[in-house]
Amino acid sequence: MEKRPHLDILLCAPRGFCAGVDRAIQIVELALQKYGAPVYVRHAIVHNKYVVEGLKAKGAVFVEELEEIPDTEAPVVFSAHGVPKSVPAAARTRNMFFLDATCPLVSKVHVEASRHFEEGHEIVLIGHAGHPEVIGTMGQLPPGAVTLIETVADAHKFSPRDPDALAFVTQTTLSVDDTREIVAALRSRFPAINGPHKEDICYATTNRQEAIKAVAPRVDAMIVVGSPHSSNSQRLVEVALRSGCRVATLVDRASDIDWTLYGDLTSLGVSAGASAPESLVEEVIDAFAARYAVQVETVTTAEEHIAFNIPKVLRNLEVASGR
Repeated sequence: MEKRPHLDILLCAPRGFCAGVDRAIQIVELALQKYGAPVYVRHAIVHNKYVVEGLKAKGAVFVEELEEIPDTEAPVVFSAHGVPKSVPAAARTRNMFFLDATCPLVSKVHVEASRHFEEGHEIVLIGHAGHPEVIGTMGQLPPGAVTLIETVADAHKFSPRDPDALAFVTQTTLSVDDTREIVAALRSRFPAINGPHKEDICYATTNRQEAIKAVAPRVDAMIVVGSPHSSNSQRLVEVALRSGCRVATLVDRASDIDWTLYGDLTSLGVSAGASAPESLVEEVIDAFAARYAVQVETVTTAEEHIAFNIPKVLRNLEVASGR
C-alpha cells in the first residue's frame, strides 16, 4: 500500500456558526416544532445552502418576497441579515404572524442609522451593494438618506450635502482592514464625521479574521468552508491571501475541493464562515485524511461565549428542546 504523505492541518478557532446564525436557525426550528409545517422564511435564513436544505426537509418554505406567500396563519420568519422597514409593514397589512430573526448586531446598526438620521446627519453606509444586510439597513430610512460607500475610491469621490453633519455605519461582515482604510479616508476628508459608539463589524467576523491571520502565514494553503454568497466567508479568503498564504480557496463542502491545487502540500489551514456548519468542516478534514496522513492542531485566538435571546413566544420550547 502506498504511503500517504504527511499533512499538518491547523484548524482555526473560532470558526463556523456565530451566535446570530445559531439564533436564526433556532427560530426556524422552534417555529416548526411549535406550529408545524409550513413555516415561511423570507430569503435564505443564513447564507449556506446546506443549512437551508436541512430546514426545507423539516418543512420550511423559502421565498424571496412576501408576495410569494399565500394568505396564511403560518409563521413567517425574516432572515438573519435584516429587512427594510417596508417588509414588516407589509406583513402587518396582511395580518401575517412574523418572527424576526435579524441578528441583534445588525439591529444595532439599524438603530444607530436611525438615531443619526433623527439628529439630522447624512448617513454613509460602508458595505457591499446588493447584499441583503445593506438593503435592510438602507431600507430603515427614507430614499436618499443613506449613501453607500464600497471602496476607498468611493470615499474620496463622495460629496456630502454638509461635511459637518455626517455619520457612518458599516455592514457587520466586512474585512476589518478594508473598513479601517475606508473610515480613515472618510475621517481625513471629513474630520467631524460621527462613527458608531462601538465598532459595527461583529465580534464573530473580527474573531474569524484574526484566527485566519494567525494561521495563514504558517501554512502552504488555506481552505475556508462557506458559501460563495456569504460575505464574511469571502472576506476570510481575502484575509488569508493578504496575510501571506499563497493558495486560499472557498469551498461549500468537500466535493468542491480542487485537488490540483494541493500537490506537495505539507501544511493546510482550515476555517469556516459564520454560517457554515461544523459537519462540513469535518467533511473537508476527512477528505484530506483519505489522501494524506493528517495531524490536526487547533489554533485558538479567542474564546466566544455570546448567545442571543430568541423571541419570547418560542422561549419555553427552547428550554424543552435542550438547546
